Amino acid sequence: MLSRIDEIQGMGFHLDLVLRKIQKAYLRKFDELGVDTTIEQWVILYQIHQMGEDASQRDIVNENFRNRATTSRVIGGLEKKRWISKTRFEGDLKRFKLEITPKGQEILDLTLPSALALRKLAVKEVDIAEFEIFLKVLDKIGENYEENQPQ
Repeated sequence: MLSRIDEIQGMGFHLDLVLRKIQKAYLRKFDELGVDTTIEQWVILYQIHQMGEDASQRDIVNENFRNRATTSRVIGGLEKKRWISKTRFEGDLKRFKLEITPKGQEILDLTLPSALALRKLAVKEVDIAEFEIFLKVLDKIGENYEENQPQ
């Protein structure tokens, strides 16, 4: 029988395993729908959709867990696919405005119902109290690592 220390030491493995299963499920669904996208591209496309007319590259960078260069590359990929357009905000030459194109909206309309269904699948048979504890534990783990970072 594993001790508590052994279980905790395997935490990273378990987190990675679950994350890979989630990613595979999304990628498999996108493939079934005939949509050539990465999870990062889809997430940013969805974020732009949620932000509406005020979507800026700066806001997307600030809300993602990726660095600025990676986020910029993903946005560039969405531009190449013509799923989004990137212009400047009127009167603000420092910020890029991101807008979903009609083609990008078609992709969202096609994929969003499946993405929402996959989100529901994630919490199937997990009651609210269990999920709140899960989030609390994840937050605490994250805080522990933040506290350990040099200032």
